[in-house]
Amino acid sequence: MIVRKHFCRYTRPSHSRLPYNISRLMTSSSRTPKILPSDVLVEEERVPGYRPEFYYPANPGEVVNNRYKILTKVGWGTASTVWLAEDLERTPFQHVTIKINTSNPDYEDNILHELGINKSLTKDPSLAGFAFVRAAFDDFVAIGPTGTAHSCLVFEAMREPLSQFQHRLVGDSVPPQLLKVYVDFILQGLDYLHSECQIIHTDLKADNIMMSFEDPSVIDEYVNAQSDHPMPRKIVNDRNIYLSHNNFGALKSYWILPKIADFGLAHRRDGEKPLRHPIQPPLYHAPEVLLGVPWSYSADIWSLGVMLFELLEDKELFVHLKSPNGEYTAQAHIAEMIALLGPPPQKIIDQEKHWREIPWERSFSSPSGTWCDTAREYYGGPFFDSKGMSKVQTPTIGP
Repeated sequence: MIVRKHFCRYTRPSHSRLPYNISRLMTSSSRTPKILPSDVLVEEERVPGYRPEFYYPANPGEVVNNRYKILTKVGWGTASTVWLAEDLERTPFQHVTIKINTSNPDYEDNILHELGINKSLTKDPSLAGFAFVRAAFDDFVAIGPTGTAHSCLVFEAMREPLSQFQHRLVGDSVPPQLLKVYVDFILQGLDYLHSECQIIHTDLKADNIMMSFEDPSVIDEYVNAQSDHPMPRKIVNDRNIYLSHNNFGALKSYWILPKIADFGLAHRRDGEKPLRHPIQPPLYHAPEVLLGVPWSYSADIWSLGVMLFELLEDKELFVHLKSPNGEYTAQAHIAEMIALLGPPPQKIIDQEKHWREIPWERSFSSPSGTWCDTAREYYGGPFFDSKGMSKVQTPTIGP
């Protein structure tokens, strides 16, 4: 009731601004699927080093794990494809999303890491914050036709990421009244992650906040449309490579909840060793990350602040981050932080001097391909002299 009260107070549906645009490839009136040209690379085929035998050849109508009926492809990545499916047991959801990982041994450690993190996320589902975390509620292994094993994670089906939802709104920005409600929910989710699970997301951004469906009929209508207009596909030997379709159409209401998702880069904070290695996309780098001092849950809070500015203003908070040749520079990032917020506290300056030459537990490859052992090497520091004075040129920030 409290959630419903918030939405009734702060939101109003606007159907006229939300047209349903189906891909031109999906508009054929025939039930015969469109066959894509053989010389066109389709989705996962564009992954560097793509090898088809690493991908599970899922097909609509197939039942995996004796429970989930594959319906349509809704996404793909370097190490997985993502499918909307019907849960034949319908517990706890009628429709689910299945992430089917590749069998590529290069990603085995990452897959096992994500699986372990997802198991930790279900530590106490009775807590309020769990409702705003998208954790896998089931996992299994699918065996491909040649005997390859594919780890699968099963999630509640969600409509779209917050970054896509944002552009359905007037001005491509989230109104402050609505954003206040979403921030409350996201903070509850972060509190659950940090306080209960001891997990740091490290990749918090609008792309990784998923929005729920406002009404079950949205999925029903989408599934019916897919039946009438099957996914375009490319046929290579005996394998179908499908063109994904993840536009679920116009919003029917704003009765939508955000959930923190995608924990592939998350880290546990339940050990005694300090965490200092590189994390976060460049735009979201927290100061402590760039300075090479131990980071913790505060890194997620920094990312949240940067994300909120983007959602409110439909522009990036930091805009002077690149060198003349277009490469990200941490020096410019630190300079803009100082221009916006003032110099960092002396405490973090002292920490930076202490950790400056202490190597990480292992080397990391920088964006330029150089193997680095310290944040100074990786990000191009130090950014402050022995007296704590900034060595970077601070830009002038306009109103």
